[in-house]
Amino acid sequence: MRYFVWFSYDGTRYHGWQNQPNGVTVQSELERCMSVLLRRGISVTGAGRTDAGVHARMMAAHFDTDEEIDTQMLAKKLNGMLPQDISVDRVECVNDELHARFSAKARTYHYYIHTKKDPFLRHYSLETHYSLDFEHMNEGGRVLMEYSDFGAFCKAGSDVKTTICHVTRAEWVRTSDTSWYFVITANRFLRNMVRAVVGTLIEVGRGRMTIDELRQVIEGKKRTMAGESMPAKALHLEKVEY
Repeated sequence: MRYFVWFSYDGTRYHGWQNQPNGVTVQSELERCMSVLLRRGISVTGAGRTDAGVHARMMAAHFDTDEEIDTQMLAKKLNGMLPQDISVDRVECVNDELHARFSAKARTYHYYIHTKKDPFLRHYSLETHYSLDFEHMNEGGRVLMEYSDFGAFCKAGSDVKTTICHVTRAEWVRTSDTSWYFVITANRFLRNMVRAVVGTLIEVGRGRMTIDELRQVIEGKKRTMAGESMPAKALHLEKVEY
């Protein structure tokens, strides 16, 4: 039988989602607790891989077992055993064909920025110290949706078979006079893609890159042409859709 676990986490102290030989990860913590509670070695497959320091408001993972599970009790016990920065929303039995990674139809990320010093945002949003033209940045977001090859925003050395992604939303949303977030939805994302896209759009917003130059970056498919990768702490996986 296949089960899905829906959970969230503050990624500040983790070396990303995926198991690493030398570092604590969200996956290793989830597998550790589940293996203890179910009294057998449990391996989970996540909906995607978030980098070190990246957070998730909604993440999904699946695991298989021959035993029928009391899902409500498992969720309750997991929350009692997991660290305070990981929280399980629910566990549910699903069709055996449903795959946490490959069955996902869309993923949505938010990248948060603020323009005024705020001690309550410092761990989860990027404080900027320069003027930004968000209207121009949103024009850049619309340009992104005209393309499907995002090799320009893929971390160098990444082992990927394709750099094709279908972006269906890319825009900046204002939440107050001094805070914004960039929302981007796609069927899949490349490693480091969102942070590189944000860095490039910030170049546009600062007037250091024109829309025509943005097109050249995308069409050039070279990571060295795009903007810098922005800090991980402001990036949140918001939603995974099946």
